[in-house]
Amino acid sequence: MKVFEKIKDIQPYLAALKAEGKSIGFVPTMGALHDGHLQLVKTSVSKNDITVVSIFVNPIQFNNPEDLAKYPRTLEADVDKLAGAGCDIVFSPSENEMYPEPDNTGMEFGGLEKVMEGRFRPGHFRGVGIVVKRLFEITTPDRAYFGEKDYQQLAIIKYMVKNLSIPVEIIPCPIVREADGLAMSSRNMRLTPEHRAMAPEIYKALLRAKENYSWFIPSGLEKLVTTEIEQNPGLKVEYATVADSVTLQPFEDWMDTEHAVLCVAVFAGNVRLIDNIILY
Repeated sequence: MKVFEKIKDIQPYLAALKAEGKSIGFVPTMGALHDGHLQLVKTSVSKNDITVVSIFVNPIQFNNPEDLAKYPRTLEADVDKLAGAGCDIVFSPSENEMYPEPDNTGMEFGGLEKVMEGRFRPGHFRGVGIVVKRLFEITTPDRAYFGEKDYQQLAIIKYMVKNLSIPVEIIPCPIVREADGLAMSSRNMRLTPEHRAMAPEIYKALLRAKENYSWFIPSGLEKLVTTEIEQNPGLKVEYATVADSVTLQPFEDWMDTEHAVLCVAVFAGNVRLIDNIILY
């Protein structure tokens, strides 16, 4: 497995592989890798000749400086895990390598960025769009793999690729969960033992919502999920939103859409967790 830090080094290396007809799969990450990330990598390995994984904590997608400072950085352990998962190339650039000058690019996502995460994390998706577009330009993959835990992010990346005619196929991959149901996340390692014990209640509430949604109107289901999660004193719901799973827009009646998703953001202590479930 090769590790690159410089764009000028990785680009010609990948260009030579593509000239040989090799297919390239790409998994963008911010490191602190867990089994969810590794499942994306293994999926890419099984479908492509070459798998590239980026490790870059992208500062411009953090609207909370404290969150950026606390984000775990475990590069050496990450590289070891990637080698074990069959990854071929790691791209681990510095902030200056990715942004030698401030990037003031405007990003537009057809309104997908204005709801849910967008309401509480201003500028977040602009930062995501800028870095993913940049990474696509550097790695020129045939396919890129994204987890469905970040449901809104996945929708936005799909929109950007289509809108900008970027020649990459976006492959969604199912949420990977711990044995007790908690969605795997790099943030989980920041949970206290007490909050880690409570966190699986988020998914349990989502499962109950899926089983019983038809008994409620969408806004009623949102209130039910919020109440159930907040029965746990260490959990605080930032939002629980029922939305069309394609447009991400809220709706008032189940007959208004053929596909619905329920997305939540929950603080477990001071650690913010997100999760979702397809209702139908």
